[in-house]
Amino acid sequence: MSEAKSNVAEFSVSEISFSIKKTMEDTFGYVRVRGELGRISRPGSGHIYLDLKDDRAVLSGVIWRGVASKLKIQPEQGLEVIATGKITTFPGQSKYQMVIDALEPAGAGALMALLEERKKKLTAEGLFASGRKKSLPGLPRVIGVVTSPTGAVIRDILHRISDRFPLHMLVWPVRVQGETSGAEVANGIRGFNALPQDGPIARPDLLIVARGGGSIEDLWGFNEEAVVRAAADSDIPLISAVGHETDWTLIDLAADVRAPTPTGAAEIAVPVKADLMGMTDDLSRRLLSGLNRLVSNRRTELRAAGAALPALRDLLALPQQRFDTAANGLERGLIVNTRHHRTAYQNAAARHAPYLLTRMTRQAKERLLQEADRQNRALRTTISQKRQGLDAVAARLTPSRLSQQMLVNTERLGGLSDRLVRALDGRISRERDRLQAVGGLLQSLSYKDVLARGYAVVRDDKGQPIQSTEDVSSGMALSIEVSDGSFGAVAAGIPPGKSHPKSKTKKATSQPSKPEGQGSLF
Repeated sequence: MSEAKSNVAEFSVSEISFSIKKTMEDTFGYVRVRGELGRISRPGSGHIYLDLKDDRAVLSGVIWRGVASKLKIQPEQGLEVIATGKITTFPGQSKYQMVIDALEPAGAGALMALLEERKKKLTAEGLFASGRKKSLPGLPRVIGVVTSPTGAVIRDILHRISDRFPLHMLVWPVRVQGETSGAEVANGIRGFNALPQDGPIARPDLLIVARGGGSIEDLWGFNEEAVVRAAADSDIPLISAVGHETDWTLIDLAADVRAPTPTGAAEIAVPVKADLMGMTDDLSRRLLSGLNRLVSNRRTELRAAGAALPALRDLLALPQQRFDTAANGLERGLIVNTRHHRTAYQNAAARHAPYLLTRMTRQAKERLLQEADRQNRALRTTISQKRQGLDAVAARLTPSRLSQQMLVNTERLGGLSDRLVRALDGRISRERDRLQAVGGLLQSLSYKDVLARGYAVVRDDKGQPIQSTEDVSSGMALSIEVSDGSFGAVAAGIPPGKSHPKSKTKKATSQPSKPEGQGSLF
């Protein structure tokens, strides 16, 4: 018995795939899709493959090479965009995708927004200021590298430095991806800076922080604040070589120099040894050539200057002539000078003859004796005048005259003393009378006399006199003063027909105990 044939249409895989493709293209046509760029792939064909995603779905997309070269913006992971294109399928993998013809930014994604916010904060603190940047050493002796010890990055750096200028290198191994990568990189930077200058481990002259390329999530550890602050605080010049040339992180802004790639960091860090040696040789040759040209030029200039000078005999001819003229006149000048001095000497000798000196000496002696006699007479006159003045003063200072003057002064002092005593007694008497009058007036106005007539003064617990029954409440402590003292009392009641508003709001906090043997006044 043969099987019953089904009436369901039968299609091949290709027919189904292309039918779905045509249905989707006819249904959607051109669309505009907003989403965040996720994975981005750039194969050698020139096409760009990417993912558009939101919080619930992912849409694959492709940008053909011809369109990719004309885009106004290049797609970057984490960037929120609006893509324009058509929805189609890729039958080879049974997946649908979007063929993108235009791409425009729509705002940063979550990570990019966080990154931009952190960048603004650290910029405001001055961590990215150009004034903080340090210049790199021309030829470092030791280079410290903060990177993964197992990746291709460290091998590229070591290989490039060994090719250019072999030197001592230190590697601080860290994780360059994952949750702990940021803290490990920050510790590596600070650890190199903490090495002492003369310690057992050489302190690097230059630091390189390196990592290969990756997505924004892979490179996120280098955007952490701890890494950025460690790079900005580093006393050792630092080169950032994180990701590829199109990648950027916050450590690139805080570093002293940013390298496009780890290999580029090695090229920035050290020069090529052969180039340095060639440059040194070239400079040596140029220096020697310059010195030779300088000496040759100076020799030529010296010869030209020598040729321009007059002959030696011409230079000495005029001075020789002046010398001969002076020599010829020297003999006549000496003879005339000698005669002049002889005449002057003879004139001086005539003025200093012995008889002239004797006469001058005698005249000077006579003048000296006359002056001495005049001085003696003046001295005697002065002494006589001083003696007469002293005698007159001595006559006025006799003992009897002094005694008489003292007696007169004593009588005057006694009279003044009597006048002072009488004046003080009168002043004291007047003030005493005035004080007695004021005391009598005070005594007449004092309430003590009223108390002596049988009255009393009632005060409250604060010492204030009570002037009205409205000031008294039941149980209130009182103080009563009479003529010979005071005693305490307690108010027992309020007189009939009196209302005391104050008693409604003012309550006694405590009632003093009644002294033994004391009764109530009310």
